[in-house]
Amino acid sequence: MREFTINKNDSGQRLDKFLQKAVPKLPKSLLYKYIRLKRIKLNGKRCQNADFLKENDVLTLYINDEFFDTEEKTGNRENELLKVTAVPQIVYEDENIIIAYKPSGMDVHRGSEMTKDTLVDAIAAYLYRKGEYRPYEENSFSPAVCNRLDRNTTGLVIAAKNAAALREVNENIRERRIHKKYLCICVGNFSGPESTETAYHKKGQHNLVSIRKDKAEGYKKIITEYKVLKEKDGLSLAKVNLITGRTHQIRAHLAFLGAPILGDGKYGNVSVNKRHGIFRQQLCAYSLEFDTEQESLLGYLNGKIFTSPETGFDKKYTNWY
Repeated sequence: MREFTINKNDSGQRLDKFLQKAVPKLPKSLLYKYIRLKRIKLNGKRCQNADFLKENDVLTLYINDEFFDTEEKTGNRENELLKVTAVPQIVYEDENIIIAYKPSGMDVHRGSEMTKDTLVDAIAAYLYRKGEYRPYEENSFSPAVCNRLDRNTTGLVIAAKNAAALREVNENIRERRIHKKYLCICVGNFSGPESTETAYHKKGQHNLVSIRKDKAEGYKKIITEYKVLKEKDGLSLAKVNLITGRTHQIRAHLAFLGAPILGDGKYGNVSVNKRHGIFRQQLCAYSLEFDTEQESLLGYLNGKIFTSPETGFDKKYTNWY
């Protein structure tokens, strides 16, 4: 038998979603079976999959010990955090969120074969050392990044320090209430100084997307705004605003428009990249503007604009912006 007392970061979650994180070794089929058989109880009573948890609720699980991690797991997590050497470059921090600058070459999340510290690692270790993140007190939560950037894209990333902030930032992103703007250096010239372009996007194998002008089965609508800030030596500096946000949208859509991002090895012009000696995309998520509701947890951020301390462009282009 095992009990979980629901803390502040656990509250507000569906019971089944909480248990999938708190007891990851328990298969979903058994999880739902044990709920039906009343081997999982909420405050001593029968519960349902979709019950929402409140702070100080008690979940009692009458299931085999084999499904629970040993006490070593928390200690291992703390040892992992102490080994992290990467330090996040923080642009803004309060009791709920961190806005950090991600450099080129750093992954946001950890993959199965990665050995380098990720941005999530760096932020969690930073908060652990400050005493704001205590793994031994958490059943299901750890600091989380809310918006992703490709490994070689630089710029601003939002991380949540608690579950309530994570839910709210994610909701604001879904509702397009956090406005992200990008700077990029493109090969060639655009058809006009500024435009709002619509196309259709499809994600294929190997995380490669295709773009077409007309609607077709399997393709989803994308909208991208751009404004040319400077043109020089066959290159263009552009500011980009995503009306929709899909995988590799900026990189693939600008390439489709005939102005691929300099240094982009997947959608760009390889021969031009070689001629300029640039082999990582010159793309930066340089600005975040919050349009939060005044009465919400993050209402104090309404109207705030945060800008990247640098673009991460190759040093030969540092005087372009």
